[in-house]
Amino acid sequence: MSSNRMEKMGNRTGLAGLIDRLRYHEASRQGFGLLLLLVCAWFAEPAGESRMVLGFVLAAVGPAWRIYAAGVIYKNRKLASTGAYSLVRHPLYLGNFLILVGFAIAAGNWGVMAVVAFFFLFYYPAAIRYEDFKLEGIFGDEWRAWSKNIPGMFPTRFNWQPNQDASWDMRQSMIRNGELVYTVFEIGAGILLFYRAMG
Repeated sequence: MSSNRMEKMGNRTGLAGLIDRLRYHEASRQGFGLLLLLVCAWFAEPAGESRMVLGFVLAAVGPAWRIYAAGVIYKNRKLASTGAYSLVRHPLYLGNFLILVGFAIAAGNWGVMAVVAFFFLFYYPAAIRYEDFKLEGIFGDEWRAWSKNIPGMFPTRFNWQPNQDASWDMRQSMIRNGELVYTVFEIGAGILLFYRAMG
């Protein structure tokens, strides 16, 4: 774990330190997030048509939003501040939220919904704090000027600014930033959820 991450987390010991390390561990967050898609699929309740439609619409908007946002981001090299980044500081996290909430709604299982809610409350405030800390350290005043009126994960107003930092690049999004792998996994989990709910 990087020294910057440890500095932001603090150096608590014992159970509190263990919880801190887990909350700030990016691979755990990503791995558990993908696992939760399979949990939603496996524990899906028998289908309700309106529930399934709403869930799958949200779950489809999430990766589309991620693919768009990831196509203009050059991580730690250039600050993205327009397009998706003119609405929220962390649009990829918003995409994750839409995907998982969509899967949870489509699953229709209250226990799964509670697990998804706990996952977001446990991981994402810490992830946002760390990413903001890191980006401020890299980009300094540029980041502070951009971020002061931009919410972290959920838009509070629609002040859209077309992409000016970079043109959208499919290769950047799908290959370099890994959206192809995530999207294929999400489609597979969605198919499993559909068949479990309809079975």
